Amino acid sequence: MHNPRKPGTANPPLTLGEGCTSRYDPDALSEEDGTEFPGAAQLWADLQVSAEQTEDPPEPA
Repeated sequence: MHNPRKPGTANPPLTLGEGCTSRYDPDALSEEDGTEFPGAAQLWADLQVSAEQTEDPPEPA
């Protein structure tokens, strides 16, 4: 059960910019923020191959 005497301690990372251009400050992020994604490059390559395979072939002119 939630203890009202112990409030949550989570804080969002620092941000840069305002409004639509707001983004997390890369210099303020660390491994504790979950910024590591070692499989990102492989996932991106797999998604590109998958997208190329599902595209409709061009119609003859």
